Amino acid sequence: MRLIMRLESPEAIEYYCKETREQQWTVRQLERNIKSHSYQRLLATQTEPSKLSGDSLHLEFIKDPYMLEFLQLPETGQLKESKLEQAIINELQKFLLELGKGFSFVARQMRISTETSHFYIDLVFYNYLLKCFVIIDLKTNKLSHQDIGQMDMYVRMFDDLKRGEDDNPTIGIILCDSKDETIVKYSVLEGSQQLFASKYQRVLPTEEELIAELAREKRFD
Repeated sequence: MRLIMRLESPEAIEYYCKETREQQWTVRQLERNIKSHSYQRLLATQTEPSKLSGDSLHLEFIKDPYMLEFLQLPETGQLKESKLEQAIINELQKFLLELGKGFSFVARQMRISTETSHFYIDLVFYNYLLKCFVIIDLKTNKLSHQDIGQMDMYVRMFDDLKRGEDDNPTIGIILCDSKDETIVKYSVLEGSQQLFASKYQRVLPTEEELIAELAREKRFD
């Protein structure tokens, strides 16, 4: 509790108290989430930050950026998508914690097929709080409009072929090394309730670096 009370924002204190209680975080997990500014990263996806604890629904579950320091990836250099995927599978419990509440793992490289083609989705999860599938496409390069179009197709196909009658619409997250906010702004990502693009970071930044990163993200909202 002393970790939480050191925070200056009453909203952040309320968030961490609530999540610690509901998610039964250990002291180490709480410390890591405070250090990685989990609350502020959730706020970065909000159109109305004050409603994070209200009815923002799936925006409350999307972070930007995601912190993947626990994967112990090389700090720099080109990374193969297959290596990133395997690292996530190896540390799946920690990745689920970083994703947030309500997530359960479904499959890796799930095949979805039409009459003429087969496609493979990198990671598939189900969120029992949102009552929907969450599919993740891993990109180790800068986000492109082709990546966005591909995810849009995947979400539409998944809704058509895999979504159950009681499931809410599928959410698609493109987890990328970096992104051009101009592409985000003028693509189908803008205003979409099903498609999101979030960066991942291989190492945990300093508090100053993370605050600066979040400030840059907000300038493009």
